Amino acid sequence: MLLSALFISFLVFLLLRFPIALVLGLSSAVYLLLAGRPLTIIPQRMFAGIDSFVLLSIPAFILAGNLMNGGGITDRIIRFSNALVGHVRGGLAQTNIAGSMVFSGISGTAAGDAASLGAVLIPGMHKAGYPLPFSAAVTAASSTVGPIIPPSVPMIIVGSITGISVGQMFLAGAVPGVMLGLGMMVTAFIISVKKGYPRDPWPGFRVLGRSFVDAIWALLMTFIILFGIISGYFTPTEAAVIAAAYALLVGMFVYRGLTLRALPKIVIDSAITGAALMLLVGFANTFGWILTTQQVPRMIAEWILGVTDNPIIVLLLINLLLLFVGMFMETIAALIILVPPLLAVATSVGIDPLHFAVIAVLNLMIGLTTPPVGVCLLICANIAKVSPLQVTRAIWPFLLANIGILLLVSYIPALSLWLPSLFAR
Repeated sequence: MLLSALFISFLVFLLLRFPIALVLGLSSAVYLLLAGRPLTIIPQRMFAGIDSFVLLSIPAFILAGNLMNGGGITDRIIRFSNALVGHVRGGLAQTNIAGSMVFSGISGTAAGDAASLGAVLIPGMHKAGYPLPFSAAVTAASSTVGPIIPPSVPMIIVGSITGISVGQMFLAGAVPGVMLGLGMMVTAFIISVKKGYPRDPWPGFRVLGRSFVDAIWALLMTFIILFGIISGYFTPTEAAVIAAAYALLVGMFVYRGLTLRALPKIVIDSAITGAALMLLVGFANTFGWILTTQQVPRMIAEWILGVTDNPIIVLLLINLLLLFVGMFMETIAALIILVPPLLAVATSVGIDPLHFAVIAVLNLMIGLTTPPVGVCLLICANIAKVSPLQVTRAIWPFLLANIGILLLVSYIPALSLWLPSLFAR
């Protein structure tokens, strides 16, 4: 009965359109009240959930992304991406996807990519002759590349709750992330050829070279983060702080788009975003603790292993479960609640933990573009001022392409494990 009350209250608050953090917190409070347990458990479990040195990197990465965005990095990335792929059929759609692949090294969050690039590219694509639903669909789909290509906030979350090396996960996500981007670029090309969407003229190597030099500081930021973590010079948290300091110096003294007057707002906005994420982590940890006390993870594991112990079928069931959950639940909450029990299932049938971690993040990234709670889909629909249903109709080819890449990554472990194995020697 208590478990039913937990899930019913969760669904009720979700249908009432409460923020997912409050949904998790309020449904946990309902459970505790009905169980006769003190509500002081909530702050205790929240503190236990966020009391992690690795999680300190999240607000620092958010600050670094906002500093680079405020310093004019977004425009430079778009110019470089446009010079690189804008001459391909559906040029601005290709620029959108390529821009997300580059911008992922700064933001690390899909919502950040969707909001930052969408505000520039969706109106720009519409002005160039692309339909608004298609423009929003491309932006929403491409934003999911961000948390796969390092640095990645969801991977930091997974590392903090499983003990898997964050640096190894960053490496493991690189190849799948590039595959995801290329798959969407092929999809955009096919649609653009079919619909007759425009393309820009080839700008020449001189313009391409200038745009590359102009964006080099953004590319260097990703290299510094990865090299520092992989080489062991600093931890992910230290890398995030160094990235924020680097972003501040580049924004103020190289690009000169960042002013002292703008800094307080950037810091405050970053603090609000970081606090919201940490609040979500804390409430998700409380909700996950309740599920653990009710032995829900064990029941999930027993159900999957009761169906089969074949690794191929187990992976298929895990993918289906995570894709379904991603349609309704926010990524970080789903990771905290589901990854530990599903990781136990995966390892019990011989699946590498690092391989599983990439699959889990990839699944839930795809969920960000699926209704009814696809955050990136809703953000881009709002920017484009069209209904989520219109964007959903335009996004399905990209979803099919992403699911195809997911299946390849799931059943060819080398795609995610090859790069980490090179640096493990």
